[in-house]
Order: sequence, then structure tokens, then C-alpha cells
Amino acid sequence: MTRNAVGWFEIYVDDMARARAFYEAVFQRTLTRLMADSSGDGGGDAPGMEMWAFQGHPDTAGAAGALVRMPGFAAGGGATIVYFSCADCAVEAARAAAHGGRIFKDKVSIGQYGHIALVHDTEGNLIGLHSMG
Repeated sequence: MTRNAVGWFEIYVDDMARARAFYEAVFQRTLTRLMADSSGDGGGDAPGMEMWAFQGHPDTAGAAGALVRMPGFAAGGGATIVYFSCADCAVEAARAAAHGGRIFKDKVSIGQYGHIALVHDTEGNLIGLHSMG
């Protein structure tokens, strides 16, 4: 089976509850717990690590990924942008602003490849929004 180049992504966060609320509100999808040790005492799946996944299936287009809180990995300031697929990226950009995020670049045409918008999430991460319309 031929696959896209990206098979998984992780967005590092400092405040998991705040980040989950933001992403669930913006994309209107429920994240699923992969692993959690919010106490940091080693009693969970991985000491100090917490992951909540965006649902994905190996036989569908696009990549799956997760929000991750892990000691030693700070949120924001990275040089990688993950683009989320949207029906109309202006809608998700507006939702991002309404739920504690900040619009960095409003919806703009990228020619035959559709449109993009860029927003900062509640953790300072820059994420991309892509739509064909």
C-alpha cells in the first residue's frame, strides 16, 4: 500500500486540559487518551507523559497524531507546521480565535492547491489549516 510521507505527528503542549479543549472545539472532534501519567509519579503508562490522539485509520488519507505533554519538551516555538484538513479553513481559524488561539495569517489562496490559514494554539504552537475552498 502506498502511503503519504507523514505517518504520525505530535504537538507538544504544557497544559493538556487547555490544549485538548482548544483542539476539540476548533476541529469539533473528540481526542482519545493514548497514555497518561498526569501525576508524574510513574503510575501511568509512561512517567510524566500524557498523550491524547486525533482519531486516524491506516486505510484513510492523511496522518494521525496526538497532543503530547512530556517533561523536557516545551510547547511553542518549533519550526515545523502541521496542516489540518478543513472544508473551509476560515471557519476553523475563526473557531481558533474564539477558543483562546490567535490568527497569525487569515485565509489566503495558494492557487490550484486551495487555501491556507495559520493560527497559534493556546500553547503557542503555530498550526496550519488547509482547505480546497
